[in-house]
Amino acid sequence: MATVIFSSELQKFTREEQTDVDVLNYRDLVSALEDKYQDLGSDTLMKMAVAIDGEIIHDPLLERLAPDSEVHFLYRISGG
Repeated sequence: MATVIFSSELQKFTREEQTDVDVLNYRDLVSALEDKYQDLGSDTLMKMAVAIDGEIIHDPLLERLAPDSEVHFLYRISGG
């Protein structure tokens, strides 16, 4: 199962530091998290950057997840 680590900001919605999800790709992950955490909408997650196994993925929608993947959602930072 992929492990999702929640930032302190996301913990306001999840009330957990992390969770394990049995999914095969990022799209299914977002759907599973939306079902599990009613306060956490997919629109919130889709606006965030995502790091899978330590690599920031710019277009993760179809990204495959391994059973031992670790996923972090990050707020995007705009530069100047």
